[in-house]
Amino acid sequence: MGHTLMAFPTEEALQSAKAALAAQGFGSARLVEYTPQEMLAQVTAELQTASPLANFGYELDLVRVHKAFAEDGCSFLVVETGDEASAARVADLVPSLHPVTAQRYGRFMIEDLTEKLPGRQLDKNALPSGLL
Repeated sequence: MGHTLMAFPTEEALQSAKAALAAQGFGSARLVEYTPQEMLAQVTAELQTASPLANFGYELDLVRVHKAFAEDGCSFLVVETGDEASAARVADLVPSLHPVTAQRYGRFMIEDLTEKLPGRQLDKNALPSGLL
């Protein structure tokens, strides 16, 4: 808990986001990168070990979304945002970082930050193949 996960369509976009976060004081100790292959392995393992009851929750749906983006070659960045001030700073940066998806994992809830992007509407045709 206390982190924000973002997915980027290219490694270059991820590196650009890291630079923007570093400029806002988020050092490398607060950032973890995942290649598409690393994220695919992680989410595949999570899906295989998930309880049948987990199918009723939002978190497992997000795991499936992350799997689809990883299959489409997205790179992932996790930012430690354990306090409200850092979480708010990252959330404010999200529109300028242009992730394909971004979620803040708080203590009690998961907040989808990409829903707050100006003019963004869910386009089912724009989602990674095989998601729906």
